Amino acid sequence: MNIADPGEDLADEIGFGPRDWETAGVPYSLIIAPRANINTGSVRGGQHVANGGALAYGRPEAHEGPISAPEVQGACAGFAEPAWFGTALDELDGGLLFLHGAAGTGRRTAALNLLHRYSGSSTDLCALDGDVDLSVWRPAGTGVRGYLVHGLLPQYLPGPALLANLRSLLQDADARMVVMLPHEPDRIRALARDLHVVPVRCDPPPPRAVFDARLRAAVPDPDLRAELLGRLDPGLLDSLLAPELLPFEVAELVTAMAASGGDGPDPAELRERLNSLAKTDVPELLKPLRHDPEGLAFLLATCVFEGFDHRVVRDEADRLLALADGRLSDVLSNGGGAERAAPSDGVDRKQPNPDFVFRRSLDELLDAVRARCGPREIRRHNRVTYSVEPVRFTRHRQAETVLQYVWRQYGKLPGLLTEWLKAALPGDAELAGPVGHVMGLAAGWGGGRRALRHIEDLAITDHASGRTAAAYALGVAGRDTVLVVEAKALLHRWSERKDWQLRSTVACACGTEFGLSRPGVALTLLRSAYRGANGEEQKVARPARLALRSLSVAGNQSTVLRRIAEWAERPGAAAQLALDALPELMDDDPDWFLAELRAGGADALLLTALVRRLLDDDGRFDVVCGVLIGWCRVAVWGTVLRPAVETLLTDLARDLGRGALRLFVEIDNDKDPDIVGRSIAQYALTAWRRGDQQYHRAAAHPNGGIS
Repeated sequence: MNIADPGEDLADEIGFGPRDWETAGVPYSLIIAPRANINTGSVRGGQHVANGGALAYGRPEAHEGPISAPEVQGACAGFAEPAWFGTALDELDGGLLFLHGAAGTGRRTAALNLLHRYSGSSTDLCALDGDVDLSVWRPAGTGVRGYLVHGLLPQYLPGPALLANLRSLLQDADARMVVMLPHEPDRIRALARDLHVVPVRCDPPPPRAVFDARLRAAVPDPDLRAELLGRLDPGLLDSLLAPELLPFEVAELVTAMAASGGDGPDPAELRERLNSLAKTDVPELLKPLRHDPEGLAFLLATCVFEGFDHRVVRDEADRLLALADGRLSDVLSNGGGAERAAPSDGVDRKQPNPDFVFRRSLDELLDAVRARCGPREIRRHNRVTYSVEPVRFTRHRQAETVLQYVWRQYGKLPGLLTEWLKAALPGDAELAGPVGHVMGLAAGWGGGRRALRHIEDLAITDHASGRTAAAYALGVAGRDTVLVVEAKALLHRWSERKDWQLRSTVACACGTEFGLSRPGVALTLLRSAYRGANGEEQKVARPARLALRSLSVAGNQSTVLRRIAEWAERPGAAAQLALDALPELMDDDPDWFLAELRAGGADALLLTALVRRLLDDDGRFDVVCGVLIGWCRVAVWGTVLRPAVETLLTDLARDLGRGALRLFVEIDNDKDPDIVGRSIAQYALTAWRRGDQQYHRAAAHPNGGIS
């Protein structure tokens, strides 16, 4: 059975919907059908539907909580050892390593490889945010072999004695810790002087070494690699792999080459992919536009909405120009429209006329801001298919660089941009992604004690798109070591507020980047924010359930299940959230739940107890029964799934309650002749009708109670 809620209607309401994966920045709807075919009919039986934030940006990097095995393996695949790697391993032997370097130099990838290498290729690694107090912190004691700290605030640095104690604790736990720090020379020197440690600087390996390692991982066959490289023009690769190229840019080059197909990579596209705008180029870009209000508005609109259709970009630029009310012009108008009065001194001062319909052509605007209009693309959003011609800059990463420069250099501009972006959201939920991304970046550009104030203004709105944008913004802001402390505190305060708008934003944030990289924090916030599902609270309840699904499918199934079981034991809203969300989680990821049932253990016991409780609940029976019937049907095709389903049904038959009886009646009456569990259901029902108390022992028979 496919859970219909949350579905596309809910996705529309909270701003989640399909998107262009690489450019639009808005979530999408994904259907995954293990061992089955996807068709255009109804979705049934063990298939997985995930809407919204869970997969919208891929799996985010963990900042607090377990680091998933795929993330560790992805960091290790194609890793090129830098020259300092051996020194860092030796330093890590003492239990603790401080690793510093500039953004983009590959600190996190290197840190994961160090921990993975030192722990004997273990993937039991854990991430910690920079607000962890190392003076009171203790290893988890659950088999975790490595800890990665994302920056460390100065006030949480332990003294030399406590640092020695921390090393001792790590040695006793057979674990190691890497603390990532930004490259701030004064701070690094103070660290070495006060704590008597030797921070290791993360300098990336040569671009050619990174390229070779990544290409070997992406294209394992040496003959295919040689063929791919042979299609490149002589000297092209050397010219592309400039010494200043960062590892992530090299990775983009490898991705483009590996995906180029049989015709080989296009040299122009490779150059364009790597072409980035240096910060020194921004003033030159702005200089000819200072006397051009339309050009400035179009430049800013392209920066925020890069990748959208040119009509959207131009409409937003026009709206910004109107909202600016002369603030984007270096001169004042003598009057409005074509009939303005002549100046008293008789001098004709030509001013731009906003009423003139033939202002500037699209080609002129594109040339002015160094952008281009891409070829026609077919997209789909909220069940509507349409075509776009996306506006993109001709240089890679130009949008963010321009915005950062103007935000910092022109003091009155941030207020105007914030007002403009906030006003854009109610009219189009599709804009929530790029607006949230810019708002999150701007929190770091502005700084100060009120860095997140503009995000709070979005969160309190009645419009779902505004709250969604705020959730995205908090995820981006949470990447900053300093801002993450304020973001956590802000979300905790919001989760306790009476305003449903703020609590709805908290729920959205828990299902997007901020929460997915901190599952423990997200679950705590969801428990605090949820107050039921009546009236306006439905606007909190729906994104809360969606967030639980997102957290679960992101690799935190066991953590989510145990927290749900804990909530279910408490009367009130927490139990309601737990019992409403569990059938959706079971339907999203049947493979994991069935694997746990087959393996037995604590999670299997929790799940069986929860299923029994759901079946006995008249209001939830139909939903959970539909999911279990779906499991019984899909188990026909899997030798691994069949024993798991039979194990669950056998456990239910051992203590036959009213809900289990109704389930067995449904299984027995199902029209699928091969449905798994029919024999167990029939035997249990027959024994119950006879009043036979021996069916408990019979149900435990290895063959499902049939002797």
